[in-house]
Amino acid sequence: MNGETRLLAPLVPTRGYFPDFLTPPEGHLGLDDALSALRETPAARLHGDLARLSLARPLPSWLRAMGDGDTRPLGRLAGTLRHYYEAAVAPYWPRVQGRIEADRAARGRALLDGGADRLLASLPPMMRWRPPVLEADYPVDRDLHLRGRGLLLLPSYFCRRTPVTYRDPDLTPVLVYPVEHQALRAVPPAPPERSLGRLVGQTRSAILQGIGVGCTTSELARRVDVSLASASQHATVLRDAGLLLTLRQGNAVLHTLTPLGRALLRGAHPAEAEAEAGAGAGAGAAAYERLG
Repeated sequence: MNGETRLLAPLVPTRGYFPDFLTPPEGHLGLDDALSALRETPAARLHGDLARLSLARPLPSWLRAMGDGDTRPLGRLAGTLRHYYEAAVAPYWPRVQGRIEADRAARGRALLDGGADRLLASLPPMMRWRPPVLEADYPVDRDLHLRGRGLLLLPSYFCRRTPVTYRDPDLTPVLVYPVEHQALRAVPPAPPERSLGRLVGQTRSAILQGIGVGCTTSELARRVDVSLASASQHATVLRDAGLLLTLRQGNAVLHTLTPLGRALLRGAHPAEAEAEAGAGAGAGAAAYERLG
């Protein structure tokens, strides 16, 4: 990995500009589609992005050649990105996917409850919906005008503090924003054998099935026909066992199943569930809503 990391370092600095072509909008479809789009980046766009990058730092010879029209290094770059993903991201994908899907459920609920206005108002606090403008904390002062185009909202596990968008305003408007991480605070988890051992029983099985694509505690209590206190208690046990996630939405909370919870509900062995969740780096990798 050290050699591959050195290869990527000039393209992805710790701060400042990094090339737009590295994050094609097809990324929300999964790794394979993203790498395919990367390989097909037009030479003119490569030249422009790398020329802008070279203003901040000297580029190695293979990147200079790419900027001068040699697209062959794109294959090497795509392979390196895949290897990096397999080593640095795939082992943790179930947790990443769980957070992304929890955010998607929260935004979907807001969209159903109040349309685009409610969805935009539900975004994390570094973004503020003041119709007709969506304000966002950003590293630099800039405006992005949609000009009748849709906006692709892309929650990201690895984006921190502020949203990001493309440098080129003519590209597909995309706003990548951080998912909320407070549910992953460093609290010692309950021993797995103790938490999972408490799951035996029809009520918790019904709770898992009742969550569906996401629901509040009140909705869960009605679906399973238990008291509000009982639904909350069972949800806490399931959350401690890593089978669901809970996000606060205003005065309510929204429960969603983790990849492990969904696989366990389908009867998969927990070890198989981890493998299945790791393979699910497709559409679930990047939940999104397109607004007209």
